[in-house]
Amino acid sequence: MDDIQKLRRATYHLYTFTISKLISTFGAQVYAFAISFYILQQTGSATSFATNLICNILPRTLVSPFAGYMADRYSRKTIIICAQLVTTAAIGGLLFVSLTYGLSLIAIYFTTCVLAMASSFSTVTFSSSITGLVDQARIQRAMSLNQMAMSFAAIGSPAVGGLLYGAVSMELFLGMFIVASFIAVILESTMNFKLFSKRKDHLEDKPKEKMWQSMKAGLAYLKTKQVIMVLIWISLIINFLFGAFEVGYSYILIEKFKMTSQHFGFTQGAFAIGMLVFSIYFSIRKEVKYALLVSKRGILGMGVIMGGISIPLIMSLSYWSMFAYYLIIMFSFGAMIIIVNTPIQVMMQKMIDDDYKGRVFSIIETMAMALMPLGMIIFGFLYDVLPGQYILLTSASILVIVVLTLARPSVVRKAHPELALKKAVVQETGPAL
Repeated sequence: MDDIQKLRRATYHLYTFTISKLISTFGAQVYAFAISFYILQQTGSATSFATNLICNILPRTLVSPFAGYMADRYSRKTIIICAQLVTTAAIGGLLFVSLTYGLSLIAIYFTTCVLAMASSFSTVTFSSSITGLVDQARIQRAMSLNQMAMSFAAIGSPAVGGLLYGAVSMELFLGMFIVASFIAVILESTMNFKLFSKRKDHLEDKPKEKMWQSMKAGLAYLKTKQVIMVLIWISLIINFLFGAFEVGYSYILIEKFKMTSQHFGFTQGAFAIGMLVFSIYFSIRKEVKYALLVSKRGILGMGVIMGGISIPLIMSLSYWSMFAYYLIIMFSFGAMIIIVNTPIQVMMQKMIDDDYKGRVFSIIETMAMALMPLGMIIFGFLYDVLPGQYILLTSASILVIVVLTLARPSVVRKAHPELALKKAVVQETGPAL
């Protein structure tokens, strides 16, 4: 296959990958909405609802290391297709149980666990495969299109889920998810995951490492990459502090300001629209030249916005002024997440060797999945005992201090040596007039 044919194939991958991701993500989120609504409607129990959430988070945390090991040792295409087939089979099994015996909580919990594990394998392996599917020049576009698919799903799935839940039976709901999942399998089976891959061909002939040895090798590899370690630590700290926003935002608007559910939903929609707009922007613009510097500024912006959430708690605003203010805040926060995530993801795709991507991304997912619920538990307790503005302003300050410390100028220059060269040229010749 010559270079022109490879580039055409990469273009096909861009759109096939996006459509597949949109179908599978949209289906999964509509299913999650419907099942959550069903559990609350049938049981009225917050404990039952929380148990289903745990069944989604805990299995992903536990199997992510194994998913990373598999992604680095075996065919990534096979893993992704098998994961999607498992998803299809799990929903098919739940449909069979529903038609034969009726839906039960045990069946729902079991299905949620299986879907979570399949999702972990699919997510980690897809993240490891981007540089094999598209050329280096379009990695940013691939990551942006991936974010666009998730943003579309986040915007549309609650509305579609709400409409379908009231209009069709749960069995038809599950049948539609099976069809969507199977379409995703067909699309993924047409993709060439080795098109631009730089994995070593002799991996299959090497003696198989045990999973623990493989993960240790992945950690040892990370220790040799200072810039990647900085990116990972920044990502994890953001995930943890995101709990202050995730818990506090809902608590403040619903409990403190008594915002109606409709208006609260609009602010959530503004968040998704902010992500969508900036995903589109990154998909059509040239690749970010100084990724770490752009992400650093984006995180500082996130800190300012997080602190800004507390402003209506400090100064009095009318209801409509407060509503408009939070629409702008949420749109800006969604935009900042894309400004931070996209350059970091592109940079990591390019800096991490193909043979280690599965393990590195699985380590990130495992730690992130553990930190997010921990952050929500801690901040949930704090909001019950401390004023919300203090928590938000403190969390925002910590975020700013951490990013200024970790992404200090010396680290940014190490990630982008051309910045140091550019600075030296300016100092020698003087700024351009």
